[in-house]
Amino acid sequence: MLRWETLLWLSSYIILCLGLSAFGAHKIKVLYGYWRHRKNPPVPQGRFEELPRVTIQLPLYNEADVLDQLVAHVSALDYPVDRLQIQFLDDSTDETTELTRAHADQLRARGFDVEFRHRSNRQGFKAGALDEAMATVKGEFIAIFDADFTPAPDFLHRTIQHFTDPQVGIVQARWIHRNRDYSLLTRLQAILLDGHLMLEQTSRSRWGEFCNFNGTAGLWRRTTIDEAGGWRADTLTEDLDLTYRAMFKGWRFVYLNDVLVPAELPPDIDGYKSQQHRWVKGSIQVCLKMLGQVWRSDFPLHTKLEATAHLGANFANLLTLISLVLVYPWDFLPQNSWQKAVFLDLPLFFFATITVIAFYLTAQGAQRPLGWLKALPYIPLYMALGIGMTINNARAVIEALLGHQSEFVRTPKYGVSHKAEAATRSFHYKAGKSVGLWAELLLGGYFGWLLWIALDKGDWGAVPYRSLFMAGFFYVACGSLFRRFSMQ
Repeated sequence: MLRWETLLWLSSYIILCLGLSAFGAHKIKVLYGYWRHRKNPPVPQGRFEELPRVTIQLPLYNEADVLDQLVAHVSALDYPVDRLQIQFLDDSTDETTELTRAHADQLRARGFDVEFRHRSNRQGFKAGALDEAMATVKGEFIAIFDADFTPAPDFLHRTIQHFTDPQVGIVQARWIHRNRDYSLLTRLQAILLDGHLMLEQTSRSRWGEFCNFNGTAGLWRRTTIDEAGGWRADTLTEDLDLTYRAMFKGWRFVYLNDVLVPAELPPDIDGYKSQQHRWVKGSIQVCLKMLGQVWRSDFPLHTKLEATAHLGANFANLLTLISLVLVYPWDFLPQNSWQKAVFLDLPLFFFATITVIAFYLTAQGAQRPLGWLKALPYIPLYMALGIGMTINNARAVIEALLGHQSEFVRTPKYGVSHKAEAATRSFHYKAGKSVGLWAELLLGGYFGWLLWIALDKGDWGAVPYRSLFMAGFFYVACGSLFRRFSMQ
C-alpha cells in the first residue's frame, strides 16, 4: 500500500511524463505531414511581367567579422539594380558603423540605391530598427538578411515569383549551416535545428497551418507587414509574433525548403545558450500573447491544436526539468511494479525516445543521401545536448511566465567555417558568460549519483537515461566552465 504523499508524487510525475509524451507524439503528426507533402513543393501562380521593386534590409549590431561577406553576397544578387533598394540598419557601438558607411558609399558608386541608417539608442532592438526603417522603404517587397547569411545570386528570382499569388504575404527560404563541421557542438546544433527547418516548416506550411518567419532569409509583402500592425518589440521573437498576426489577417506563408541560404551556428556553448534562451523566451512570450486569440478565432480545430503545439513546444523544457528533479523518489518503488512499466517505461521510451530519434534522422535523410545513417552515431549525443540545455531553456520559460523583460542579446558571429580558419584570425566579439553553470554542474552530479544507485540496484533500464542526463549536464556545464577559465 503506497502512502498518500507517494501517491501524490507518483500522480504528479506520471502527469509530467504524459505531458512530455504528448510533445513526442506530436512529432508523429509532423513526420506524417512532411512525408505526405514532401514531393509537392510550392509552385508560383504565375510570373511578373515586370520584376517588382525589392527593398533589402540588413539589420546590424556589431558585425565587423561578417560584414564584408554579407555585403559581397547581397550586392551579387542577380536582380536589376534599378529595382533594388538596400537599407543598412545599423545599431552598432563599434567600428562596424564606419565600415558599414564605407560599404554604403561603395555600393552607391556602383549604382545601387542605398540607405544607411544608424541609431544610437537601440530602442526596440532588431524589431525597432526594422519598424523605423519602414518609413523609407521603397519596395513592394522586403527581403531581410541577418549579418551571417549569404544568399546565392538567384535568391530573389527563386522567391519573388511566389508573390504573383495576391494572398501570399511571406516567403521563407531554408537555412543551412556554413560551419556545420566546425566542432561536435555545431554538428549537434545542426541536427537539432534541421528538424525544425526541414520537417516542421515544410509540414506546417503545406498543411496551411500557422508557421513562423525565421527572422531572416525570406521576403515579406510590404502590405502584409502594414496590415498586421508592423514590427513590435514586446517579445524577443518579433518574427514569430508578426507571422501569427499576418496569418490572422488571412495572408499565406510559403516555405521553400529547396532554396538554401548558408548561415553560421554559434561555435561555443555560451553563444548557443544565449541564442536558445532568446528563442525559447520569445516563443513563450508570443504563446502568452497570441494563444488565447488563436482559440477565440474561427480557425478549424486542427489548426488551433497545431498552433498550440507550435507556440507551447518550449514548455517541454520546464516539464523536463521538473520531471528530472522528481526522478529520485521513483527508486523507492518496487522495480518490477506494473505502474513503472505501464505508466513510465513504455510511453516514455516510445514517445520521448523513438519518435524523437525518428524525427531527427528523417530530417537528415531528407537532405542528403544516407544522411540518416551518418547521423546515427550522434543520436545519444544530440539527446544529451538537449537534456543539458533544459536548465538554460527552463529559465527562459519561467522568465517569460513571470513577465521578466530582458534585452535582445545578439549572438556573436565570426564568419569562419573550420577551426583551422579560426586559428588564423582574431575576432572582435565573445558571447557572455553562462548564468546556469553551477546548477548544471549540480544536476550532473545528481544524475551521477542516481546512475550509481541504478547500477547498484541492477535497474538496467534506468542506466541509459541517467547516463545521458549526467553526460548532458556535464557537457554544457564544462563547456561554459572551460570557456570561463580561458577568458580569464
